[in-house]
Amino acid sequence: MNKASGAPTPASTPPDDEPMTESVFPRFIHRAPGLAAVLALVAGLLACGEAPPAGWSGYVEGDYVHVSSPVGGRLDTLAVRAGDRVRQGDALFALDAQAEQAAQAEAQARLAGTLAQAANTTKGRRSDEVAVTRAQLAQARAQAGLAQTAWARQRDLVAKGFVSQASQDAAKAALDQANARVAELQAALRVAALPARSDETDAAEAQAEAARQVLRQSDWRLAQKQQPAPADALVAEVFFRVGETVAPGQPVLSLLPPGGVKARFYVPETEVGALATGQWVGLRCDGCGEAIPARIVRIASGPEFTPPVIYSNAQRARLVFLVEAAPRPADANRLHPGQPLDVSPLAQEPK
Repeated sequence: MNKASGAPTPASTPPDDEPMTESVFPRFIHRAPGLAAVLALVAGLLACGEAPPAGWSGYVEGDYVHVSSPVGGRLDTLAVRAGDRVRQGDALFALDAQAEQAAQAEAQARLAGTLAQAANTTKGRRSDEVAVTRAQLAQARAQAGLAQTAWARQRDLVAKGFVSQASQDAAKAALDQANARVAELQAALRVAALPARSDETDAAEAQAEAARQVLRQSDWRLAQKQQPAPADALVAEVFFRVGETVAPGQPVLSLLPPGGVKARFYVPETEVGALATGQWVGLRCDGCGEAIPARIVRIASGPEFTPPVIYSNAQRARLVFLVEAAPRPADANRLHPGQPLDVSPLAQEPK
């Protein structure tokens, strides 16, 4: 009888303070002896069964190559679509390049001008200019000859007393002036055959080199408007359409090279000590057929308490280490980023 209510207590309900495993199950089995035999048989089968194979859970990760241009502009040409396979050097996209083409033409013109100035400093005066100087020199020599004759005549007349000394002095001054003019033109003729001074030549060559580097920058900016594939790869995503404006450095598309596919899985702390870089593991996935061999390329230096992607509740709250393994390029096409994997160690290196 229930003392509080006076109602009878069912025989099959244990008191609140009686343990379930020590009261209910023994009495229940005692009243159903056939069930005890069944439970014993199940326990024996479980004990004799094989242990589950050693392995870990993981997923496929992709190291994508985001292709962009350091120079922005309108997207004029898109030569690929998502899912296409490209080879190294294939054209991917092209941006509007009118401004860069104009800058290149300007730089080429400036370079031509500075090169001409630099070359001009290494030459003398033109032949016609030299001919003018030579003609002036001939005229000056003729005038000097006349002045010489006039001075000699004045000297004789002074000696005979027909003219004053002042007339002889004037004739001598005219002769000296004519001779000086001859000397001036002779020097001008020698200078006409000389190049510019070394300092002027160096300055002109420096300006030409500066113009050459400006043209080099223009060529580089123009080349960046067209981006080729850096390696054989799969076009994973395309982020822009033709006609849209792309900012400098903003990816237009992403590529997944065969070497960018890898497996990431998580190994408990009790098992990570048996792994080493260079060791081979087998990757299994739905629909992949035989295990795909992969070589361990990285073992994380620090642990994680929970992997970022959970495929099994048994992995929760366990201390695990991230391990990365790279499949052979020929097998990489069989894997897809985000695909769940079952990873197990291989006894030997695959052939």
